[in-house]
Amino acid sequence: MTLQQLAYFLALADVRSFTRAAERMGVAQPTLSRQLRALEEDLGAPLVNRAQGALTLTPAGEAVLPLARRMLADADSARAAVAEVVGLRRGRVRVGATPSLCIGVLADVLRVFHDRYPDLHIELSESGSQPLVSGLERGALDVAVLVVPQQGLDVSLEVTPLLRERLSVASPRSEPAPSSRGTLTVTELSRRALVMFRRGYDLREVTLRAYADAGVEPRFAVEGGEMDAVLRLVETGTGVAVVPDLVFAGRPRLRRTALTPPLYRTVALARRVDIAPTPAVQAFRDTLLEFVAETERIGGSDTDVQVLHRPGPS
Repeated sequence: MTLQQLAYFLALADVRSFTRAAERMGVAQPTLSRQLRALEEDLGAPLVNRAQGALTLTPAGEAVLPLARRMLADADSARAAVAEVVGLRRGRVRVGATPSLCIGVLADVLRVFHDRYPDLHIELSESGSQPLVSGLERGALDVAVLVVPQQGLDVSLEVTPLLRERLSVASPRSEPAPSSRGTLTVTELSRRALVMFRRGYDLREVTLRAYADAGVEPRFAVEGGEMDAVLRLVETGTGVAVVPDLVFAGRPRLRRTALTPPLYRTVALARRVDIAPTPAVQAFRDTLLEFVAETERIGGSDTDVQVLHRPGPS
């Protein structure tokens, strides 16, 4: 069995035609047919039904198909890893992050990383922490910057805590402060209309849990927004929102009011334990940890963000 034979089989499975599969692979049809028969003989069973009409896979072919895709993907990964070793001149990093982190720390980190390694391709996926964990588990992401839930993350993931960040109430600076004390209880907050994130956001779940713990019900002005939309709605006076402190940086139209007792979240870098990081992924990790360790570049004077990662001795 060879990778080339598996590639011929995958092309045939995708287009269901010997003629079109041969065209896709750039070979003559007899060559593709001959290599497929050799693969079938090696495996000991036919992989396709060759009867008149639409070409279909046999049960053996259906069983082999996902394995063949994975083997060819692994081969591509091996080639990419070798190319990255040669001076990080080629390669990619698939990064996932929550929306608030995309517009906060990660935007600056990606700028620094691109300046250092302009030839490396960055693929950014923005989503909630649960979908990001799923992306890591199925191999669709290399690393993710996410919020650690109260129960922790699966042991299959290596987790590096980065920040402990306070959640505060965002209100429009064009209106009076929601509290003359500079702080709000959840009970006091419940008297104000909330701009609430869509389902799946970690911030939504944390906020609703805090309301439940306080024995009060939320009152929604708007429900279902993404991070940028929520912040914009708050700026225009639609309502208030519970957001991480990092989003206040560079938004002079927002007022920050601390919650009491305080709500915090832990931001971490996660990756799969069983997959060794490629040189490009390791370079991204190093860049991120170096940036986070420089506390003066995280947030500002009007935020409560504690850096959890410190570089070890060299």
